[in-house]
Amino acid sequence: MTDDVTYQNYLELDTLLSLQKPRAAGSDALKSTVLSEQFFIIAHQASELWLRQIIADLEAVVDAFTTTDDTSNAEWIVDLLQRTAALVGVLHTQLTALDRLPLRDFALFRQLLGTASGAQSGQFHRLAHLIGNAEHEGPLYESFSAWVARSGHSVSDLARRGVDAHVYYRIIEALLDVGNGYWRWQVSHVSLVTKVMGSHAGTGGSTGADYLLSRCTLPFAELRELRGQAHVGLSVATS
Repeated sequence: MTDDVTYQNYLELDTLLSLQKPRAAGSDALKSTVLSEQFFIIAHQASELWLRQIIADLEAVVDAFTTTDDTSNAEWIVDLLQRTAALVGVLHTQLTALDRLPLRDFALFRQLLGTASGAQSGQFHRLAHLIGNAEHEGPLYESFSAWVARSGHSVSDLARRGVDAHVYYRIIEALLDVGNGYWRWQVSHVSLVTKVMGSHAGTGGSTGADYLLSRCTLPFAELRELRGQAHVGLSVATS
């Protein structure tokens, strides 16, 4: 029976809304500081929830690439990749919202974070592994490339064909949308950290902005190079 299902209990709202526990609330901190810490907590908790969905969707894409040899699941793959790109955009927007964290309040409650740091996020590291970076392709692109090969094509040929590659083209576009959104999210993180902390070390002992900047690279390097070659080829052919 589902008659007893309500919005409240379906979403476990009592539990969800009990998880924001600003440490400044137990001190003589100003109300503004407590509210700012709550804002800080909610932004990071929400990010972890979206990361959970993003990772689940991308792992489903990798599984589909790995277990099929045709395009039977291709449109579903496009849907998942497009949703991922949109959700990475949500992560970017949440960082933009964190610009509204008053510096004075952050300075007052930051000492209560101890060694806690976003660099410790297991889901962030899992996503970085799936997507890869400019030097190393991750499982997402590797499985795509292998899937294309088993389908009797090459990524190079598909990149050259452009829209004539049909669903392969839509997958390539969606992959690049994911990669570009991921890069913008990273750049925004660097921008936010430098605005708030300058060059000071992070709470977890990292080098702060320098650490984030070192990880800020565009993924899918091979795909970008192949797309660039295709663009040059088209330019020569039409000149």
